[in-house]
Amino acid sequence: MSNIVAIAGSPSHPSRTYGLLEYANTVLQQNGLKIDVISVRDLPAEDLIFGRYDSPALQEPKALLEAADGVIIATPIYKAAYTGTLKAFLDLLPQKTLSNKVVLPIGTGGAITHALAVDYTLRPVLSELGARHILASVYIIDKQIQLNADAKIELDEESEQKLKDALNELAQAVNSQSASKELAHIN
Repeated sequence: MSNIVAIAGSPSHPSRTYGLLEYANTVLQQNGLKIDVISVRDLPAEDLIFGRYDSPALQEPKALLEAADGVIIATPIYKAAYTGTLKAFLDLLPQKTLSNKVVLPIGTGGAITHALAVDYTLRPVLSELGARHILASVYIIDKQIQLNADAKIELDEESEQKLKDALNELAQAVNSQSASKELAHIN
């Protein structure tokens, strides 16, 4: 079974960004995909700040990423860039962590003016980590995401369709890639 690892780059919880990953989990499970979430806010701050590549606390997240067929990276956009917490985590990953994985970047932010921030700030780092199959990023404005009392999100119709389309594209690409790998092993 193909699996997806989602990285939540938000430093707060609950958050709209984390809510999008919970929504993604529901959609991807309908496509027969398993999803694991790594919340960078739950990793030891000292390990991230001091760049402890060999931290025991990072072994499980690294192993999840190693085994993943696809990766979703979701982050709020602050001051035209993704979060520092996410950057600190990405900096501790092995050089080609995202090789042979389908990657879907998702950003949330307060204004449409930051819609390209994901492509200009995050995409180069993903490429540096070996990602070659990076899907078109999804950017959703905060006012299009309602976080209700039980920390579940409600999206406006346009954003929900945009996110569903991206998640279905991710599922299709991951399943296609997995099928190709299986055929290669048979031959």
